[in-house]
Amino acid sequence: MSTQTTAPIFAITLPGMEDTLADEARAHGFDVQGVTPGGVHIGGGWPEIWRANLELRGATRVLWRMGSFMAFHLAQLDKRARKFPWAEVLRPDVPVRVEVATSRKSKIYHAGAATKRIETALVESAGMTVASDAPITLKIRIDDNRVTISVDTSGEPLHKRGHKEAVGKAPMRETLAALFLHQCGYDGTQPVFDPMCGSGTFVIEAAEIAAGLQAGRARSFAFEHLVGFDAGAVSDVRTFKRRGAPQVRLTGSDRDQGVIAMAQANAERAGVADLVQFDQGSAGDITPPDGPPGLVIVNPPYGARIGNKKALYPVYGRLGQVLSDRFSGWRVGIVTSEASLAKTTGLPFEPEGPSIAHGGLRVKLWSTHPLP
Repeated sequence: MSTQTTAPIFAITLPGMEDTLADEARAHGFDVQGVTPGGVHIGGGWPEIWRANLELRGATRVLWRMGSFMAFHLAQLDKRARKFPWAEVLRPDVPVRVEVATSRKSKIYHAGAATKRIETALVESAGMTVASDAPITLKIRIDDNRVTISVDTSGEPLHKRGHKEAVGKAPMRETLAALFLHQCGYDGTQPVFDPMCGSGTFVIEAAEIAAGLQAGRARSFAFEHLVGFDAGAVSDVRTFKRRGAPQVRLTGSDRDQGVIAMAQANAERAGVADLVQFDQGSAGDITPPDGPPGLVIVNPPYGARIGNKKALYPVYGRLGQVLSDRFSGWRVGIVTSEASLAKTTGLPFEPEGPSIAHGGLRVKLWSTHPLP
């Protein structure tokens, strides 16, 4: 039985964003050992688990690979699950939930039957309690007859930073916003402007990056309930400090005064209210903020998300015209589900980014070099 893999940490991200997350992980000093559909393999131990949860802005969850074994039928799964060293990671006083995913490439393909065998093994051989609302989730994959056992060290999805309460009509998740910012080349040193800012996600993420703030500094994690948790060591890794005042303007505007109030409240909860500015105004009337050019990034309405797509063509056309006329030297990133809407802007886009699942739709990032 293997109780360890070469890369025990697996950081999950949205399909299509794996390379972007790998770039972010390398920038944070992680040992990236591979990229596979759905995430990034990272070498390390518990200190890297804690830091990945705290620091990786583009990760959805962070899994710890507890180990794996081969099983060709349910009786063998039962026997080997009873011998598995659960106690090396799981505490007997903390309930667990079991999630099993199978593939047709395995002789064990009934996920429900496999789940029951593993739950029984946990209870009878490891003295564990199984509960649907447990704080710890075991994610078990049976693929090509190999049973891979992982524990979710994050708990709540990592886009829940711990400070955002108010959201607009079609919110952009923080993890996805951070990945799009990264794809646009944002590193915290450039101005950012979102002319349809909604609840402020792009601007607040940009401010946190500019200030060097940890993504997960204000929340708790499932790893706090595992054997490897060291409260003192995690406290040493977790920091609420900013690395000085960023020297860039981070601004947003929206025509809806209500969502401007939401954005301001979210910025205050995030501790970056003094770094950002939100103003009421139409995207068709925007002018560049004072200072050097930077990045305009926007998640405008698109047909299936908001309603009548035909009514949006003039909106995109006007936005593109204003950006072309007034934002010379600025780079632009537009997130939309409709290629035709993006092209209506008339902006000189580079090849579009990968198709990403967002809010029940498939969206892409359309970005430019600095505008002439």
